[in-house]
Amino acid sequence: MAFGQSRFADVNALLNARFAEKGTLIAAHRGSWHGNIIQNTLAAYRAAFMMGADIVETDTTATRDNVVYSIHDGVEPVLLGPKFNTIHVTSEQLEQYPALNALGVPAMQRIERLETVLEGLNHGELINIDRTWRARGLVPELLDRHPHMLRQALLKAPIRERAVIEQLDAHPRKYMFMAICHSLSDVHAALAFDNLNLVGIELVAASSSADVCQMDAIRYIHSKGLFCWVNSLVLTDADPVETLYGGMDDDISIKQDPALGWGRLMDMGIDVIQTDWPSLVRDYRISRTGR
Repeated sequence: MAFGQSRFADVNALLNARFAEKGTLIAAHRGSWHGNIIQNTLAAYRAAFMMGADIVETDTTATRDNVVYSIHDGVEPVLLGPKFNTIHVTSEQLEQYPALNALGVPAMQRIERLETVLEGLNHGELINIDRTWRARGLVPELLDRHPHMLRQALLKAPIRERAVIEQLDAHPRKYMFMAICHSLSDVHAALAFDNLNLVGIELVAASSSADVCQMDAIRYIHSKGLFCWVNSLVLTDADPVETLYGGMDDDISIKQDPALGWGRLMDMGIDVIQTDWPSLVRDYRISRTGR
């Protein structure tokens, strides 16, 4: 099936072509970042596509002087060393610090501006742009400077971030949007926007008993012409509440059996699996579907 409204079919054509080609799509969380490859950089996105990802995810945060970077604010102590938040410093201050690699050693790299990422992904790569609510409404304007992004960029935000959604609803360029929903009431709220190019729903469920973790919910979302996206990545195993979709995740897939995590998601009809292990999900998908 084609996702999204028919009036936005041209904008959504590349995404729907990938679904037609691959079936279940694989999204790489902040790219693929290991060794000396830094998260949320073009190198990480290149690595992710080489490892079989169909979509890469970038986080966005604006500095105090309104420069948007591909960074998940809050990770600065781990990624850069000092304890500060990107939103509280200037771009000049932020760029003083080299990024730390997987061993905690300074690399000869800095975190990248979103502008750099948008310029570098210009060959039909699909990019999911997250945390736009931390970028002070600047992301649509940046995307407008890169016409190729109209068909490549998929923005997302929780339904509670109404300012972000209302901005996209009113914006003349109809970028693809995915609402982050913790309940079916969230899904209904997302469907209420008349001029939004809503193409999918990211489902978040701390427990397998949550309403969005049921087959009926997935069928309902599909009936509205929307895809279902789930995070299989694990934020921490120290707190069970941190599971993102009922425990069907990367950890159980790797430590026990892919069928218990990625396989259950595919069986349920999940259309996009976001993971920290794109090559493993790709190999499992091939073993199941041949593509």
